[in-house]
This record gives sequence, C-alpha cells and structure tokens, in this order.
Amino acid sequence: MRKFLKKITDPVLKKGLQLYYTKPRKYTYEGLEVLVHPDVFPPHLTFSTKILLDFITPLEMEGKSVLELGCGCGILSLWAAKKGAFVTATDINRKALEFLEAAAKKNGLDVEVCYSDLFESLAGRHFEFILINPPYYPKNAVNVKEKGWYCGEDFGYFENLFQQLPIFGDRNNHTYMILSEDCDIGRIGKIAAKNGRSLSLCLTKTKMGEINFIYRID
Repeated sequence: MRKFLKKITDPVLKKGLQLYYTKPRKYTYEGLEVLVHPDVFPPHLTFSTKILLDFITPLEMEGKSVLELGCGCGILSLWAAKKGAFVTATDINRKALEFLEAAAKKNGLDVEVCYSDLFESLAGRHFEFILINPPYYPKNAVNVKEKGWYCGEDFGYFENLFQQLPIFGDRNNHTYMILSEDCDIGRIGKIAAKNGRSLSLCLTKTKMGEINFIYRID
C-alpha cells in the first residue's frame, strides 16, 4: 500500500483516479456485486477487503450473529449473509449504508444496516463474529470519507475500539481485524493491551509487495 500511495502523488495518475471515482464503481466477489460510491472507502485500491473475504470463506457462520464494524461498501457483510449468518453492518458514512441496502436487495440477501460510530448504537447487543477493516493512518480526518483511512493523530479510533469492544464480544467470540505493514502495529497492540486485550496473528498475506496481517482480538 505504501508504494501505491507514493505512486498516486504523480499528478497524471492522481488526476486519473479522481476522474475514475467521479461516479459509483462496481466491486465483485464470487458472484456478489456492490456499487461503491465515490465518498466510500474504495476496495478496488487495496488488498484488505479481498484478503478478509477469502479468510472468512471457510469459517462456519451459518446461524451465527456477525457484525461488520465500519462496513464501507459492505461486501463482507453480504458474503457473510450468503453463508447463512445473521449480519449487522455499521458505518458512520450514510452514503455507504444507503448503497449497501440497495446491494443487499439486488443480491437477495438480508443484512441489518445500522448507522453507528463504532458500538454507540448497538447497546445490549452481542455478536459471535466481529469483522474489522479499520482506518489506521495516524492523521486527523477532515470529512467522513477520510475517516475510512485515518484513525486520528492520537490513534483515537483504536483507543475507542478497545475500550468498547469487551461489552459486545467476550473472549469466546471471534473478532478479526486486518492490518497492513504500513501501520504502527506495535502501537495498536499496546492500546489493545492497555485495555486488557491481545492480538493473535491468524494470517500473513503478501500481495503486490504489501504484507497484510489478520489478527484475532482476544
């Protein structure tokens, strides 16, 4: 991802990407199709979404309660629903939720769509699986689209995540989070530990020179 981010500083390529994302673009996985609005995190540009989709494919989710926290385009939620799970998808980007509702209807799948900043709208809920593809660049976002990329200069996203997580998923559930070599995994791990949690490595995947890691949060 680091190499890609450096490349998009090229004026010609940057302009091309801006033009490409002036309208919704399709993203597909195993016959599922979503439209990704220009103001929503674009899974086309990164590997994390595809890696997570492949990772959950063999997991037994039928009849299980699944939360996709910060769903973006929501294709993870749709895939979990297709596997027979009872799925809740949350985000703070209303356009993402609007497009996900349309995609669920188009694909004939049932997904509960919920506007929520992390767990704030999920009081009293418990989930057997929680899936997280977090923002991890340490910069303060200036709009809702940037919050798909930036976790805050003080890593506020992770501070809030690990403070809230124990209420919604105990140590018997399965909480998975994907991170890239680009982010400060050490600091994220320290924030988890401060809140009584640990990161257990489940998968290491290298694509196009970028290393991604899936952790189970215990």
